[in-house]
This record gives sequence, structure tokens and C-alpha cells, in this order.
Amino acid sequence: IPVEAKRVVILVEIRNEKDQDAIEILKNMFISRSNDFITAIDEKNIIIVRNLEESDDYESIEAIARMIEAMAKARVSYGNIIHEIKDVSRSYKEAKMALDVGKIFYVEKNIVGYNNLGIGRLIYQLPMPLCEMFMKEVFGGKLPESLDDETLNTINKFFDNNLNISETSRQLFLHRNTLVYRFEKLQRKFGL
Repeated sequence: IPVEAKRVVILVEIRNEKDQDAIEILKNMFISRSNDFITAIDEKNIIIVRNLEESDDYESIEAIARMIEAMAKARVSYGNIIHEIKDVSRSYKEAKMALDVGKIFYVEKNIVGYNNLGIGRLIYQLPMPLCEMFMKEVFGGKLPESLDDETLNTINKFFDNNLNISETSRQLFLHRNTLVYRFEKLQRKFGL
């Protein structure tokens, strides 16, 4: 194994634990490449240490991840590009965090890269007591769990559309003023 080479760790989480076909598909995809390493971590997770060409970048990795996701019907995450063998464990930890953060903040995405986590990574790394203190401080006795599904869906769509009211109202099939009214109601209820 060459010590210095451009690599990335890709983590694949198979949806069905007993899906041996997905493991075989992945092995067949990477078997011809002698510098790539693939192994099952457990019944659901597979790790791929992918050797990259000098011209490869995150777009190339994203394309590989899309191919894996389509063929294995799985969630895929990847860490940062590394250049030395000693950094494989760091890239694995990044891929694992990307997978965990993706399940929380990017539920609709099946492919998540560590380099694209944004504020989700920051929030995920906050200690739980600090998060609980913030929730009590901001929401007082009225925690967000008390919100109905429609309101939660509205808030999620609003964030998905980068706080764009017009696009959010279009996707929710609501009049813009109705959406503004809903947000004003939330503002009165929570003081935000």
C-alpha cells in the first residue's frame, strides 16, 4: 500500500441488513481497481478507501457516490480528500459524521459529503446540555415538539428554500400571504 496517494473514504449504509446483493455489487464495482480497498464493517455498513487520480476532485467523488447509491440502493457519505495513509482514519470519521448528520439534517439526501455539511456539522458537534439550555432559553415551556406536522413541514420547506418565502409558498401550494401569516403566528407564539 503506497503511503502517499490521493484517497478518500466512502461509507455506504445499505438499507436492508440482509441485502448481500448490494455488497456483491460494490465488490464487483471496485474489484478491478487494485489500489481501492473495500470491506464490510458490519451487516449494514461498507467502507471503501478509494484511490483518486490527481485530476479527481469532490465532483468526481460525488459522481462515484451517485453511481454507488443507484446500484446498491444505499445511503452514501464521504470524508475529505487525503494524501497520506495515516489520514485514512480521519477521513473515515468525517464520512461517519457526514452519514450521521445527513440522517438528521438532510433526510431527503442519500449522498452527503463532509465538505457539504454546513451548519448541520456545527450544530451536531454541540454538547447536548448546551442544546437543551438553548431550547429552554428560546422556547421556554413551549418546546418545538408541540408543533403540528403542518407547521413543521412549513418550517422545513422554508429552510430547504433558503428562507425564500415565494418559493416556499409555491412548493406548499399556498398563497404567499398565508405563509406570511403562519410565520407571524409562530413569531407571536415563540417570540422569534
